[in-house]
Amino acid sequence: MPADAASTSPAPPPAGPHRPVPPPGPGPAAPVTVTGWGRTAPTAARVLRPRTYEEAAAAVRACGAHGARGGIARGLGRAYGDAAQNAGGAVLDMTGLDRVHAIDADGGTVLCDAGVSLHRLMEVLLPLGWFVPVTPGTRQVTVGGAIAADIHGKNHHVSGSFARHVLSFELLTADGEIRTVVPGTPLFDATAGGMGLTGVVLTATVRLLPVETSWMSVDTERARDLDDLLARLTATDRCHRYSVAWIDLLARGAATGRAVLTLGDHAPLEALETPPSTGRAPASRPRGATSTRARGGRFSFGDAFRFRRDRTAGPLEFRTSRLPAAPSFVPDGLLSRTAVGLFNELWYRRAPRARTDELQRLSTFFHPLDGVPHWNRIYGRSGFVQYQFVVGHGREEVLRRIVDRISARRCPSFLAVLKRFGEGDPGWLSFPMPGWTLALDIPASLPGLGAFLDSLDEEVAAAEGRVYLAKDARLRPELLASMYPRLPEFRALREELDPDGVFVSDLARRLGL
Repeated sequence: MPADAASTSPAPPPAGPHRPVPPPGPGPAAPVTVTGWGRTAPTAARVLRPRTYEEAAAAVRACGAHGARGGIARGLGRAYGDAAQNAGGAVLDMTGLDRVHAIDADGGTVLCDAGVSLHRLMEVLLPLGWFVPVTPGTRQVTVGGAIAADIHGKNHHVSGSFARHVLSFELLTADGEIRTVVPGTPLFDATAGGMGLTGVVLTATVRLLPVETSWMSVDTERARDLDDLLARLTATDRCHRYSVAWIDLLARGAATGRAVLTLGDHAPLEALETPPSTGRAPASRPRGATSTRARGGRFSFGDAFRFRRDRTAGPLEFRTSRLPAAPSFVPDGLLSRTAVGLFNELWYRRAPRARTDELQRLSTFFHPLDGVPHWNRIYGRSGFVQYQFVVGHGREEVLRRIVDRISARRCPSFLAVLKRFGEGDPGWLSFPMPGWTLALDIPASLPGLGAFLDSLDEEVAAAEGRVYLAKDARLRPELLASMYPRLPEFRALREELDPDGVFVSDLARRLGL
């Protein structure tokens, strides 16, 4: 079933592993400042916005011209660091390639351009009973970016990363050819998580997840400390498709690592068949029991009112909420230790000790920050660093030590989440591995932050863990090989495929990718 996303792009190129592309393309552009979502390391680049595959090919040729400093594809700019920047060179804004070409509503697949956002896919797919297989904490991510960063979500322990659900994609390489790339090939594994350095993804075919409603059935629990949290995450992973914990990194002493654990599943149609309640469900359910959703599940307070207002809407209608945007100027230091400590205390105390079967909208459960446009401004002009690492199972003592160190240093972080990863993914530079991943936002203006994070990097590397390249803007290159053991294969394939270094980014230069 076709579904257009209002773009002038032609139909996707015919199947075939190697195709030359005609020469037309976009004109020159003046340099503009480009930065990541963390706003910590802006650089200037020419931004080209191709609207056809031909224009994309012409832009790639221009990036490889004599004297040029290469190019890198960019989507909606949600990489936190410098992965989609290219100082003195070109950045290819792929959001002009934004068509949904075909949906197989019976088989559950979608073929779309790389510039289509997950938000757009949800708008198109949910009314048909399908959902994206993996979504991170924002839906403002393009399909091309999802492949390049091999994004993960709250369901990694069940579903793996995004690339595991990609059936094929079309890749424009440095030699001007478009290649059809499928799983199980070296080019697929190099591109999934390869940060855009193997070429420009033009289209992708993605396998989808069937759903009955656009609502989530959510359980919430409080964990008294880090050990309690790890035990709860381990026990509940086999019961729920989605799990994530907000962790209070300012808590100390016996409360170090205290957290609010959120567990979710897609709500079945029967859960919406009776009027909603805002009351609290019984506080206990046998741990380890299969999650079943009673008819007429509890709604969050706000969602209950929205449900009553929208009763005429279908159960699969995709609705989002929007608050006022963050102001354009916020002074550094607004998020002080005192302010963040107060917020964390209130957030932990207001969370229920145990609540089951609350009904939340998809957007409330998956993407609460998307409702606040430009929320990244609240960290001030200096921006912020999102530090995310993973360490394997059996390395819990390393996780505890890092949490203790962050807590002792009083890092003012109110956005800190812990997840449990499942089986690793095939991408050579894919971030997830079996174990525990912690992500936290820290104001970049915090004194001594660089040296502190360098020391955490060393602990993570010594434990055979890794940091997430899509979030990084500061990792030292000498630690990269120990974190990503398949880095030599990636470099060798990139040298073979792109010997002149047409595809390059600030991240690639900094780390020697």
